[in-house]
Amino acid sequence: MEPIFTLHRGSAPLLVSLPHDGSVIPAELAARMTPQAQRAPDTDWHVSRLYAFARELGASVIVPAHSRYVVDLNRPPDDVSLYPGQNTTGLCPIVQFSGEPVYLEGQEPAPEEITARVERYWMPYHDALATEIARLREAHGRVVLWEGHSIRSVVPFLFEGRLPDFNLGTSNGASCSPALQAKLADVLAAHRGYTHVVNGRFKGGYITRHYGHPDENVEAIQLELAQVNYMDEASFDYVPERAEPVQVVLRELLQRCLDA
Repeated sequence: MEPIFTLHRGSAPLLVSLPHDGSVIPAELAARMTPQAQRAPDTDWHVSRLYAFARELGASVIVPAHSRYVVDLNRPPDDVSLYPGQNTTGLCPIVQFSGEPVYLEGQEPAPEEITARVERYWMPYHDALATEIARLREAHGRVVLWEGHSIRSVVPFLFEGRLPDFNLGTSNGASCSPALQAKLADVLAAHRGYTHVVNGRFKGGYITRHYGHPDENVEAIQLELAQVNYMDEASFDYVPERAEPVQVVLRELLQRCLDA
């Protein structure tokens, strides 16, 4: 049986969560999906490879096995929209980022199936996330939760034009201290070869908003990367010569979190 997630427990006050890295779709579920959806195109491809260096910094790293099409770990369990009035996808998505259906006609999950998926896949990940945050805060007095994400650079269904290269989200400043947000923004501004925005289209999903409580010494930051900077968006292939400069920036960002 495929594991729900893998967790590397580190020694530093930093937890890297990669909730959309998984791409596994159980065969019985894939059979109900369109051929395009079976490829799991909306995966945050290769982010675990991008962030592999985080272990060298002493960070804990949690990575799920399954696709967001099985259940989206970065959505609330009641499926309330994180971006009211804007196109988005839900807890058990029935629409792809392209706007096309995930499922064959009449094969969408019923409410009881969604509940079962939450219990089977969503709850274990979040239980582990909460437990690891508590462990690190107890050990260090503080912890930073880093949410690593990526998405195609052009997705008209979700946003206009081309997405900035680095999209930092702190729930409009609610999920981390102003000082840490400013330090991270300074890192991004120093890398003039890339574009960036703070709290733009992607302000942080459920995990950032739910777990980020700077007044309780738990800070949470989401980074949404435009995939064109480290991979081929058509084939999903990793492109090392693009990825290596991105990893330089990522390392600086995580180091700032540790130094704060």
